[in-house]
Amino acid sequence: MKILVDADACPGRGLIEKAAMKYKIEVIMYCDMNHILHSDYSTVKYVESGFQSVDMAVANATKLGDIVVTQDYGVAAMVLGKKAYAISPKGRIYSDKNIDRLLFERHINAKVRRGGGKTSNPKKRTAEDDERLYENILLLIKRSQEEAASSFSDDRV
Repeated sequence: MKILVDADACPGRGLIEKAAMKYKIEVIMYCDMNHILHSDYSTVKYVESGFQSVDMAVANATKLGDIVVTQDYGVAAMVLGKKAYAISPKGRIYSDKNIDRLLFERHINAKVRRGGGKTSNPKKRTAEDDERLYENILLLIKRSQEEAASSFSDDRV
């Protein structure tokens, strides 16, 4: 298991690393060539600038049981399809139960904007968002470890 971060616009990177360090989990942060990231813990991978280049790099690198931090619902849907976990930078866990609704809402909002309408702006980040991100990253780490342990013991039977 590793944690992959769509890091172009990801607040909370320090919290993600703090949780990963607690369990000694590898963190890979992906960003395009227009951003500069430094980390003493994470590996930073740069990809070419371009439409969805970081999104595709994250989705392609994701494996079973990985945790992906992204605010993009499309990326979340792709990694859920790979039986990985997905969480937003504000700590919202994406799942098979909520991703279809989120994708549909994104579609409707885009349609409204194309038609000249306005949609609401995202709310500012709060301390509660930071707390939710940290707690839910820990929760997903535990889930992934438990699933890996149970599949390992199933293989040995």
